[in-house]
Amino acid sequence: MGFSASVTPGPFLAFLLSQTLQNGWRRTLPATSAPLISDGPIIFLVMVVLTQTPDIFLDIIQLLGGFFLLYLAKGAWQAAQQELQLTKTVTDSIFRTMLKGAMMNALSPGPYLFWSILAGPIVLEGWRQAPSLGLSFVVGFYVTIISGFMAFVFLIAVTSQVNPNLNKRLSQVAAIALLLFGIIQITTGLMAL
Repeated sequence: MGFSASVTPGPFLAFLLSQTLQNGWRRTLPATSAPLISDGPIIFLVMVVLTQTPDIFLDIIQLLGGFFLLYLAKGAWQAAQQELQLTKTVTDSIFRTMLKGAMMNALSPGPYLFWSILAGPIVLEGWRQAPSLGLSFVVGFYVTIISGFMAFVFLIAVTSQVNPNLNKRLSQVAAIALLLFGIIQITTGLMAL
């Protein structure tokens, strides 16, 4: 499941693409662990709160996430339009990049759905059999997903070194992907409301 989540195109991969191209792989690499920051509260919410709240809560989170993705798309597009230089101008600190990743993950319905529908029941079942089973699933999932995200960042960093124009094109692709994911999230949230 971790491998599948790390290679499935989505808002977080588009975010990592954008950040790698804007800030370089060294500053983006820590952002691959952003789910460790945001998923703890998400798991708690899913296991305790979301089972007792109306569906509108998830719809509102989806709308907020869509608008945040539009904000990230704007930043990615502006970075793509800037003149590419041999010496990269770093726009975000490591902390800010991680915070953006964690916010994006927390405002996306994907983790809520994943932990409520798929992973949550697996962890609970494993925990009932033996706590070590539930914990081993969680540890294995995060080791795999973060490793996959790290490999993606390295791949983008190497690929963007091949041709400077490719860097600009990849930035544009990231901006368009973030824009589309944002529009999809907003549309889905509004239709659900």
